[in-house]
Amino acid sequence: MERKLILRGLLAGGCGGLLAFIFARLFAEPVIQRAIDYESARDDAQSALDKAAGLPVEAAGPDIFSRTIQRNVGIGVGMIVFGIAMGGLLAVAYSLCLGRTGRIRPRPLALLVAAAGFVVIYLAPFAKYPANPPAIGHPETIHTRGTLFLTMLITSLIAAVIMVRLGQIMALRLGNWNACILAGLGYLGVIILAMAVLPSLGLLRVNVYEYGRHATETPLPLTDSSGHIVFPGFPADVLAQFRVYSVAAQLILWSTIGLVFAPLAERVLNGKKLNRTQPELVPAGF
Repeated sequence: MERKLILRGLLAGGCGGLLAFIFARLFAEPVIQRAIDYESARDDAQSALDKAAGLPVEAAGPDIFSRTIQRNVGIGVGMIVFGIAMGGLLAVAYSLCLGRTGRIRPRPLALLVAAAGFVVIYLAPFAKYPANPPAIGHPETIHTRGTLFLTMLITSLIAAVIMVRLGQIMALRLGNWNACILAGLGYLGVIILAMAVLPSLGLLRVNVYEYGRHATETPLPLTDSSGHIVFPGFPADVLAQFRVYSVAAQLILWSTIGLVFAPLAERVLNGKKLNRTQPELVPAGF
């Protein structure tokens, strides 16, 4: 049964990744292009300032893949593969929850697991370290940023597992409703504590040196030696649109996984019950 559930989870994940890609291609990709255009123009302005000051100017390296490949094949393959992986993970979590969630029916359980996956795997880490378009973030901080995001993700996963287990224990005394509320508040408290302890990206050493002490890596206006602005800072509307579309794409992905997987899982479980209750066939004459 577990194998059948995982296969259906992979299928649901592929559907979710495909729909998320279509959404991202239509709405997020134009925003990404605006961010890339800003980055290129800012680099040109910085090169002009360096040249005027007599500093060496580094030549821009060639793009390994063209923008056509990136916006179509790259993002499409990436989101579909990610969706398949998340669909498989949801199926595994669903299998672990079966028989341990009281009287919740198979289809609502699948939707609840999908909603939990969206919150735990994406939304909680995003709240501390939101997605950024190109032109935001120094190359020197890539490793640190990845480590911090992974730390937030692992914290979210561990907190979710612990709170689910505590909720099961508290349900024996307090009832399911009260136990769910307390477990949810406990998870929220852990996430808030983690967000308070982990540093903001703008406070990393490279960013403090370049921009000063700010809560973000968003580039500030570029100024010359006399302090005059020669190039504006990163547009706030581009950053806001990119983050909204990022959340929307993930919401589409996880919603599709849950909605597709729920009826498929219910059929698998109903088929298993039918096989268990079906009487054995006895040959005629016996």
